[in-house]
Amino acid sequence: MTATPPAPNGGRRLQLVALANELRPELHRYCARLTGSVIDGEDVVQDTFVRALAALPTLEEAPPLRPWLFRIAHNRALDLLRSRAVRVAEPIEAASDVADPASPDPVEVLMRRDAVRTAVSRFVELPIPQRSVVILKDVLDESLLEIAGLLDLTVDAVKAHLARGRAHLRRINTRADPPEARPASAAVARYAALFNQRDWDGLRALLADDVKLQQSAHPLRAGAADVGLFFTLYAKIDGLRFAPAWLEGREVVAVFEDRADPKPGYVMWLEWRDGRISFIRDYRYVRYVAAEADLALASDAKADGSGGIPPG
Repeated sequence: MTATPPAPNGGRRLQLVALANELRPELHRYCARLTGSVIDGEDVVQDTFVRALAALPTLEEAPPLRPWLFRIAHNRALDLLRSRAVRVAEPIEAASDVADPASPDPVEVLMRRDAVRTAVSRFVELPIPQRSVVILKDVLDESLLEIAGLLDLTVDAVKAHLARGRAHLRRINTRADPPEARPASAAVARYAALFNQRDWDGLRALLADDVKLQQSAHPLRAGAADVGLFFTLYAKIDGLRFAPAWLEGREVVAVFEDRADPKPGYVMWLEWRDGRISFIRDYRYVRYVAAEADLALASDAKADGSGGIPPG
């Protein structure tokens, strides 16, 4: 057997890495809505690129990268949903009245606008086939033919899922409630307050000996000494304010980079063990996560900044 020359695989790997930065936000928009979670959606995106990089050397022919990555992400998201035992099936019927013109009519435009404005978490109420089709069509603006190829469906089946999904989404949005503001825990309120006071030693004292830090595609940091450098880097950045917040039922830290910003630039998620931080997930380098988030600041965060809310 003749060995595969290294150049093609190396070239494909460079292409994939270059495409990753461009495609990550789009993949996240799809995966977050498919899983109903901006946090789970980012986990799927990261896993997608890890698996794609591992699979490249085994491929005899280079696939078109964009649809290949979407297919991997779709399958990984379905794996996650199956692990939650969220499985909904529905029979397919033809729906020939769904248009796919190059210049959509006003009704099509309105439907797409409604889908984009719908909170990520509400998509999980749609059956999975409807969910996938509505996201691809109305959020990502894929054509019916492209969607059919990606999901291995007929165009008529795509039209059926799209018609039903749009109707279902309208019903969901009529009864949608805003995210609930809840009080901050003492631990997260203390973390935010120490950061806003720039008490780096106080923050390092909160770290467990085996703490881990994850920042998107950056190498994992592990151990209090290594993770402690995280605060050294943040000490060089002026103007940041932290605020306790709630996202998808999880308590997070909202990071404001400008006091005038109505929304945080990104978020952090902490895990605790015996009163100390065992894990930090920092979404600084994947800001689309916060952009897609349906987030509520903690109800008892203080306006003077000690609880993390930027004044004014």
